[in-house]
Amino acid sequence: MVAVDITPSAQQYLKELLQKQENNDGMGIRMFVANPGTAKAETCIAYCRPGEEKEGDVSMELEGFNALFEERSLPFLKDAKVDYSADKMGGQLTIRAPNSKMPQVTDDSPLEDRISYILYNEVNPGLAAHGGEVSLVEITDDGYAILRFGGGCQGCSAVDMTLKNGVEVALMDKLPELKGIRDITDHTDRTQAYY
Repeated sequence: MVAVDITPSAQQYLKELLQKQENNDGMGIRMFVANPGTAKAETCIAYCRPGEEKEGDVSMELEGFNALFEERSLPFLKDAKVDYSADKMGGQLTIRAPNSKMPQVTDDSPLEDRISYILYNEVNPGLAAHGGEVSLVEITDDGYAILRFGGGCQGCSAVDMTLKNGVEVALMDKLPELKGIRDITDHTDRTQAYY
């Protein structure tokens, strides 16, 4: 069951938005959380045309359209509320998802979520002292975590040591299924580098 409250005013607003789209036959919305369980979590609503559904999406019939919810986002969408308030400027759609930034990672969570959890809750607090951060870009088919450094870590002369002795050790110790770590950061930009 989906624990998201989409108020009647929000449903009406979304229905009107969908009706204004070209080729809107069967179009609905899809709701998900980007970077779930981290400080950078962002709750998103996107148009979803027939055939754009993802495996595992959970469906909810609303007034005049269908809403899909990304399966892996469901724990982070618990108690979420989508509302619409009309005002003189037209109105505003608001999404409140109080659990979107709450870490909810278990041994059964997708590898991507477990990597992001370790990066944001164990690695990044240490890098923050130097104004740096690291984030997951993707996991390759052959099991490598592709990372991008930012802030004071981008262009820093000590980034190789940070990657090998810090980030890689933290991830590989806790996630033995990873084959390794790769950095795709452009370190030629040294404008904010710590060292």
